Amino acid sequence: MNRSHPAEGTKPMTLALHLHPLSSYCQKVLIAFYENGAAFEPRLVNLGDPADRKRYLDLWPLGKMPVLRDEARDVTLPESSLIIEYLDRHYPGAQPLIPADPEAALEARLWDRLCDLYIMTPMQKIVGDRIRPAGAQDPHGVADAQATLKTAYGIFEQSLADRIWAGGDRFGIADCAAAPSLFFADTLVPFSATHRNLSAYFERLVSRPSFARVLGEAKPWLQYYPFQDRIPARFR
Repeated sequence: MNRSHPAEGTKPMTLALHLHPLSSYCQKVLIAFYENGAAFEPRLVNLGDPADRKRYLDLWPLGKMPVLRDEARDVTLPESSLIIEYLDRHYPGAQPLIPADPEAALEARLWDRLCDLYIMTPMQKIVGDRIRPAGAQDPHGVADAQATLKTAYGIFEQSLADRIWAGGDRFGIADCAAAPSLFFADTLVPFSATHRNLSAYFERLVSRPSFARVLGEAKPWLQYYPFQDRIPARFR
């Protein structure tokens, strides 16, 4: 992966983002970084390598990705939404990802949470069940996850009838979350043929340069996605 560089005349950044390109939560934060323009060093984490795994668990014992390390401020920060808020606050770009207006900020955070909890989480439940050992599958849990996705699609379909982006009239934190979650969720419970507004919104996300870049960086890793045969040819 390429390292981002600050614009000429700006102060060099000391940010390192520990990630894996196939992780939807890592993709969420990468989109935010590319929208923001802040310089950072992407550090690929291979949890399958014992030494790399130990180094990462020393950094963050829960082992979840991504994690941001800011050497300049001596901060280690997990959780994708918090990383985006931190980036917005301490390394602001030309366009904030969370609105300054308190009410608009609440709206943005609401749709970010809806994406994470009701699209990203059930999507990961279905994917995780696919790679469980034989006899350990959870069909009831998968059915619940599929139902949750359908309900979430309906909520977004209604909201997107009169707005361009998930959290309002400007691209923001909720769209950073929606892009990867919808990309993978559509391979599990398709929405393109049944949810016109949601489908049009997804196409706007795909056309966004930040997300297009993230998809390009993830392409070599898509072969390891358990449902890779369902990924549309245009993304392979």
